This record gives sequence, C-alpha cells and structure tokens, in this order.
Amino acid sequence: MQKNKNINRDFHFCSLGNTGLKYSDCHHKLHHNIKYIFLGIFFGILLVKAEVTSWFRIQEMFRLQSFHMYGIIGSAMLLGMTSVWLIKKFNLKSINGDKIALNPKKFNRGQIYGGLLFGFGWAMTGACPGPLFAQIGTGETVISITLLSALCGTWVYGLFRDKLPH
Repeated sequence: MQKNKNINRDFHFCSLGNTGLKYSDCHHKLHHNIKYIFLGIFFGILLVKAEVTSWFRIQEMFRLQSFHMYGIIGSAMLLGMTSVWLIKKFNLKSINGDKIALNPKKFNRGQIYGGLLFGFGWAMTGACPGPLFAQIGTGETVISITLLSALCGTWVYGLFRDKLPH
C-alpha cells in the first residue's frame, strides 16, 4: 500500500492487529485457506437451497408478489444487527484475538445513487453479487455476463471514485 493520507481503509485483506504487519506479511500458504473454500461451497449450497439464486424469486420480490426474499433479507439483517450488538456489548475479538473495530460511517447522497444503480441492476439481471458464483455453479452460465458487468462497474467506480459525491 502506498503512503497516502487519503487511502480508503474500508476494506482490509488481513487482520493487522497491533503488530504493525504490512499486507505483504499476511500471506498464508494454500492449506490455511482451504477452510474458506469449503465455507464458500457451503454458503453457495445454502443460497441455492433457499432459492435466493432463483431469477423467478427475485422477480417476485421486485414485483411485490412474494414475501420469500424479503423474509431472507430481513433475517440476514436481524442476524447482522444482533451480531454487531453482541460484538459491541461483549467487546468480542476476532478469531486471531485482534480487537474488532466498528467505525461509524457518515451518510451521503452517493449511497442513494449507488443503491438505485444496484437495485436496477439486480432487478434487470436477477442477480446480486452474493449469489453470482452460486448461480454460475448451478450451470446458469449466462450469469457470467452479469459477473463481468459487475467487475466492469467496480472498475469504473474505482476510476471515478475521487470525483463522485462521498
């Protein structure tokens, strides 16, 4: 990472803790990451079984015809809120023993624009970034176009990030 006072610190690729490690010091051998492959496969199976990857379920949601997807999203929100509350209340630490920092975020109008773009893309393609790989894994290879579009959108965002309303 370059030394710049405007570096976006929203995303970290490894737990740095108080040890002063650099990103290059955090690389692990492949066998340390195998557990994440299995966790990802399990999560993908869970998404498929819950019908979160179904284009028809997503269309039902956007047409307000079914509660199914809203129930899943609402359950995920409750789980997330409960987890954050527990982390704060009991000052829980990461699996490596590092303090978990939950920094407050300021609201800005760019979140509205981004949310609208995200929702339009989700409604048009029937896929959000979470289940993309699960959909590809089930044989819905046409979703590869959506994946490429998401990657291009991420690249364009990175290109114009400094010029966008934050």
